[in-house]
Amino acid sequence: MDRQLLMAVDLGTSFIKCGVYDTQSNCVVEAMEPVKDERPAPGVFIQKGEDLFASVVHCIKVVSEKLGEQAQDLAAIAFTGQMSGFMGVGKDWEDITTWSCSLDSRYMPYAKRQMQELKDKFLEISGTNFPQMAPKYEWFAAEYPELSEKIEKYVMISGYVIGRLGNLGTEDAVMDRSYASWTGLADIRDNTWSKEICGNIGLDEKFLPKMVGSNTICGYLGKEAARAVGLKSGIPLVSGAGDKVAGCLGAANVEAGDIVFEASSYGEISCCVEDYRPDVQEKRLDILAAAVPGKYYVTHFIAGSGITLDWFVKHFVRKEESLKDAFARIDQAAKAVPAGCDGMMAMGLLGGSSMPLSEDLKGLFMGFDWSHDTEHFYRALLESFSYDFSLALERVDRLYPEYSWDTVKMIGGGAKSALWPAMAADITGKKHGTLDRGDVSMWGACILAGNAVGIFENPEETAKKHVKVSKIYQPSAADCKLYEDRKRLYKAYMQELPAFYKRLEKCS
Repeated sequence: MDRQLLMAVDLGTSFIKCGVYDTQSNCVVEAMEPVKDERPAPGVFIQKGEDLFASVVHCIKVVSEKLGEQAQDLAAIAFTGQMSGFMGVGKDWEDITTWSCSLDSRYMPYAKRQMQELKDKFLEISGTNFPQMAPKYEWFAAEYPELSEKIEKYVMISGYVIGRLGNLGTEDAVMDRSYASWTGLADIRDNTWSKEICGNIGLDEKFLPKMVGSNTICGYLGKEAARAVGLKSGIPLVSGAGDKVAGCLGAANVEAGDIVFEASSYGEISCCVEDYRPDVQEKRLDILAAAVPGKYYVTHFIAGSGITLDWFVKHFVRKEESLKDAFARIDQAAKAVPAGCDGMMAMGLLGGSSMPLSEDLKGLFMGFDWSHDTEHFYRALLESFSYDFSLALERVDRLYPEYSWDTVKMIGGGAKSALWPAMAADITGKKHGTLDRGDVSMWGACILAGNAVGIFENPEETAKKHVKVSKIYQPSAADCKLYEDRKRLYKAYMQELPAFYKRLEKCS
C-alpha cells in the first residue's frame, strides 16, 4: 500500500502556507508564499482574488516539487485560514468585490447601523458581537450597485480557492460551518442561514454558499489546476475549518471544559462547550461551531493584539537585530519587571474593542514616571491583553458553571515567551500549559482531510494522540491577588475611557 500523505493549505492575511503531513502527524515538506495587498488610503485594505489564487497555486507547486515522487501518495487537500471577511464572485468565479478581510474597514458605517438595529439578533442567532459579511454585503450593494448586479455568490476565501481548484460551478460554492458565526448571517445552532437576519438586511439566501461540515469533500482537483500546481488531478478537496477552529482541533481542544489561548496576531481564547449560551449581559463572548459536530467554541478575541506587540517592538525596541531577536531580548528584560509594572498600566486596544464592541477605545499608557523603562511598557501591554482575556474567562465560568475550566493550553507565538504563560496563569488564576507542537492549525486541517477520506476514523482521538502539554505554569497566589485589583481597574477603564477618546477626537 502506498504511503498516505495529507496536505493543508493555510490562507492567511499576509502569507499562504502549504504543508504536507504523514499519518503520524510529521510535516514532510512545507512552503510559504507572500500575498499581495493594496492600501491606497486609511481603512482600505484590498486583496485581489487573482493575486491570492496565484499565491496559492505557486505555494502548492513549490511543495509538490519538494515532494517529487511522493506527490503520488497525496490522499487529500484541506483548507484553513482567516475566518472573517467577504468576497463576491461572478458566474465564472470572477472577483467582483476583491477579498475584504477584517483589516478593510470601509464598511464600518453600515456595521454601526446594523449593530444598532440587530445587535441582539446577531448575538442570539448567529453567535457574534462583530459580524463581517452582513454589513459588508450592505456596504458593497449601496456603494457599488452596478458591480453588485454581477455577483452570483458571496463566499469566504477558502470557498473561492476550492471553487477554482475544483473547477466547480458557483452554484456548488461551499462554506464550512466554522466560518458561519462571524458572517453574522447564520443560525449557529441549526447550521443554516438565518431567514430572519437575511430578511432584515435584504439579502436573498440564493446568493449564499452551501453550508457544509469541516470534513466534507467539496470537489476534486481539476485537470487545469493540477497541471498548474504539479499534482495529479482528482485529489479530494476537503472543506477543512477556519484557522482558529482547525487550531483547536490540532491542539486537542476537543472535550467540553477544554480551553486554548492562542497568542497570535488576533489573540483569542476558545473554550469547548456542548451548547450555546449568549453572553447578553457583557457581550464579551462569541461562539464558533467546532470542526466536530455537537461541539462549539466560546471565544473572545482582541483585534490585532499580536500586531500591536509587533508595532511596539519594531518602533521602540529593535536595534541592529532581527525582529525575532528583539522580541527575545525585550521578553527577557520584561520578565525581570515585577508584576504590576511598578505601578503603571496600559490599554493595548489599538484597534478598539471587539468584545464588547467599542471602536472608540485606543491605546494608552498610564501611571509611568522616570523610573520606568522600555520593558515596563512592553510588560504592561502583555498584562493588558491578559486582563482582557481573564475578564472573558470569568464570563465563561459564569455561563458554564458545570465545567472546571482549570487548565488553559497556550499556542501561537506568545507561547514561546519566557514571560507570558506564567503571567497569564497569575492573572487568570488558571494553570497554563504550553504544547509540544506549534503547527496546530495545519495539522488540524490534515486531520479533517484524513477523516474525510477514511484515513482517520475519529478526529478527536487522532488529535489527542499527536499533541501533548510540554510544560505547566501554576498561578502564584500573591500575584493573583495583586492582579485581581488591577483587572477590576482595567474593566472600569474600558467603560470610562471611550468618552475621553471621543473628546480627544473632536480636538483633532
